[in-house]
Amino acid sequence: MTASTTKPKRPAFIILGAPGSGKGTQGQILGKVPRFVHCACGDVFRSLDTRTPLGKKFVDYSSRGDLVPDELTIELWKAQIDNLGETHHYKPDIDFLILDGIPRNVRQAEILDRYIEVHQVFHLSCPNRDELARRMRKRALKDNRIDDASDKVIDQRIATYEAETKPILEFYPGDRVTDIDATQPPVKVLAEMIQRITSLPVYAEMAKHIV
Repeated sequence: MTASTTKPKRPAFIILGAPGSGKGTQGQILGKVPRFVHCACGDVFRSLDTRTPLGKKFVDYSSRGDLVPDELTIELWKAQIDNLGETHHYKPDIDFLILDGIPRNVRQAEILDRYIEVHQVFHLSCPNRDELARRMRKRALKDNRIDDASDKVIDQRIATYEAETKPILEFYPGDRVTDIDATQPPVKVLAEMIQRITSLPVYAEMAKHIV
């Protein structure tokens, strides 16, 4: 019997956007609101216990400089979510997951579909690639990652997003995708996301639970 038949799927929202679109910022803000739990792809790997069997698998790939397979990436994600549940930082029956940076491609979205019910994908759209590059360069310099501020690295990251991650938008039904102009001030982006979330039937249903 599979996980999807033994446990109900967990309600989730995905924030999708090119590097520099602000998805991490929005995910962190929403994650501070009660009943919303933010899970970024980077957090999955940073919180990894390399002594566990899964952790050792990850080290095996990363130490060789190889990409972590999609199946293992989702296994690591699930292990973190399960741990959040066991430590009561996340309550699957009343909390929404906010995913940022995961899934990274359509295959990961397919695997995640075993565990989560995606009620909305927020696509932070920024067609102006010069603006994306400016934001990425600013962030890299702020974080003292000088190499990441180069035009070559920036162009490569945007190209990878276009080729591997953006097709995720076609995986989900059109009524589950909301396009938001990422060039707006962050507070306006957040307001649009919240307005959409609170208009969904699943939000009204889960809001009935008193905690």
